[in-house]
Amino acid sequence: MSAKPPASSTPEYSEGSIRVLKGLEPVKQRPGMYTRTDNPLHVIQEVLDNAADESLGGFGKKIKVTVHTDGSVTIEDDGRGIPFGMHPEEKAPVIELVFTRLHAGGKFDKGKGGAYSFSGGLHGVGVSVTNALAKRLEATSYREGMVAALVFENGDVTQALQTRKIAEGDRKSGTTIRVWPDAKYFESAVLPMNELTHLLRSKAVLMPGVSVSLLVEKTKETQTWLYKGGLRDYLTQTLTGDPVIPLFEGEGFADSQSDNFAEGEGAAWAVAFTEDGQPVRESYVNLIPPSAGGTHESGLRDGLFTAVKSFIELHSLLPKGVKLMPEDVFARASYVLSTKVLDPQFQGQIKERLNSRDAVRLVSSFVRPALELWLNQHVEYGKKLAELAIKAAQSRQKAGQKVEKRKSSGVAVLPGKLTDCESKDIAYNEVFLVEGDSAGGSAKMGRDKENQAILPLRGKVLNTWEVDRDRLFANTEIHDISVAIGVDPHGPNDSPDMSGLRYGKVCILSDADVDGSHIQVLLLTLFFRHFPKLIETGHVYVARPPLFRVDAPARGKKPASKAYALDEGELTAILDKLRKEGVREAAWSISRFKGLGEMNAEQLWDTTLNPDTRRLLPVTLGAINFGDTEALITKLMGKGEAAARRELMELHGDSVEVDI
Repeated sequence: MSAKPPASSTPEYSEGSIRVLKGLEPVKQRPGMYTRTDNPLHVIQEVLDNAADESLGGFGKKIKVTVHTDGSVTIEDDGRGIPFGMHPEEKAPVIELVFTRLHAGGKFDKGKGGAYSFSGGLHGVGVSVTNALAKRLEATSYREGMVAALVFENGDVTQALQTRKIAEGDRKSGTTIRVWPDAKYFESAVLPMNELTHLLRSKAVLMPGVSVSLLVEKTKETQTWLYKGGLRDYLTQTLTGDPVIPLFEGEGFADSQSDNFAEGEGAAWAVAFTEDGQPVRESYVNLIPPSAGGTHESGLRDGLFTAVKSFIELHSLLPKGVKLMPEDVFARASYVLSTKVLDPQFQGQIKERLNSRDAVRLVSSFVRPALELWLNQHVEYGKKLAELAIKAAQSRQKAGQKVEKRKSSGVAVLPGKLTDCESKDIAYNEVFLVEGDSAGGSAKMGRDKENQAILPLRGKVLNTWEVDRDRLFANTEIHDISVAIGVDPHGPNDSPDMSGLRYGKVCILSDADVDGSHIQVLLLTLFFRHFPKLIETGHVYVARPPLFRVDAPARGKKPASKAYALDEGELTAILDKLRKEGVREAAWSISRFKGLGEMNAEQLWDTTLNPDTRRLLPVTLGAINFGDTEALITKLMGKGEAAARRELMELHGDSVEVDI
């Protein structure tokens, strides 16, 4: 007996399960596939683009936009007007098809016979999307002595097409569209006025001689834009930094003799190069601003780079070891680019990016020769531009050499040779930067494990006075010091994050001889140059191990003793004291420590690590200001400062004690 399937089994999938979306239903179901849904600006722009296409074709001189108090928007133009006769195949008025059918429009028929040779509209879903996402849309067309009007609600015709003769005083031709966007399709029903203003202004820029105006009923404010100078005027007014060289502007369009491009295809541009300020970058394809740029911008970039590179090579301006890349030329470029492409291929329904491959070659082929000629006619400007690009290349290469702190699992890994302490009390903890592995071994055994950490350093530390901060971590010792301390390198005016500091005292512990002093100086140079806040906040110390040990015999009731002397002066004082105590001249023995490695763990603890008996000097800047200290250290540690060092030694050499 077979089991009966449960009543709540999988829903039936049959021929009747397939749903066919008709008319404008796909747009209403998935509006985000056809337009921006954060606000209604893009559905308004679809209507505006149609008006602009009329002007682009040379059929209109005025576009007027009105933002009404009820949230609706009217766009008027004086173009040819939308045809309203019956469509030969669809048997419906053309004006109705334009607003109710996806993929119906006058912009597919390219070439000389088409109604629009160059247009932004291409996908044929434009104003039909506007209609689909509107509560109400009123369309009026003035054409051939007649006025035709019809009304849509929620995408459907609610007032059929009505026509009448154009009355006296009416305009002869053009289109008026009033649209009420439906708020339920948008995150916000409010139009972003700044974006709308920018859009209208840019249309005026790209169509010199066409007047574009905006009326806001609520404030009764009217703005009108009419640019006769086009791209140059616009870029000059919009730039935030001063151009290094005069604006480079030009245009180039293919003629009927062109083998590669259709007649009329090409570009117009205005480019400025600035050293500071935010670059202004706007580009248009048949007046449409693709938000993500595209291949036309790649063409501009390619043309600029090739021309500048060729100029630099011609005049042998490139320093040895510098490799020029396109971004070096493009990094400080501001531009407005207007491209005309016969059959533009855009990415996405809202035309966010131009994908037409030929556009790279199209724009580059006009920009490159024009800029090459211009640079060679203005060699001084060419050299200034070359200098800007070379500087950018050098900065890029320098940044590419930046060495980051080595990380694992998102946390900087403590160096393996660091012997850490047990306490978590930062103020109480100390780290000793110890010269040499053998001394490090004695220090590890002699230290107080509770709060004293040891980081042995191998050999001389790098002189970091002239090392870029980004290159510091290329040196293992310095990388380990930074990671162990828990603070990143910084400058005197920076505000580094000190919350990661792992020790209250960072102690430099080196031999008491000349080599030890040199290591001390190198470490102090590192802290002063790259960790100045550690010095400023009193975290850096220098440990002072003794140079001599004096073993004295028992004298009277006093047992045999040992004493440590920091230097010759202290040794003399100890010996004088012993003499006063009646110890015979040769009865004591003096040992000189060649290095910390000669001390056993107990001696190192007694002399250098024990807080009760050690000598630890805090490092401070004292009364000398930062600038003076910096100048002095530059003389001492700078690579090209031999003459200054010699002068310093001649002046102050006699005040320095030398231990040979």
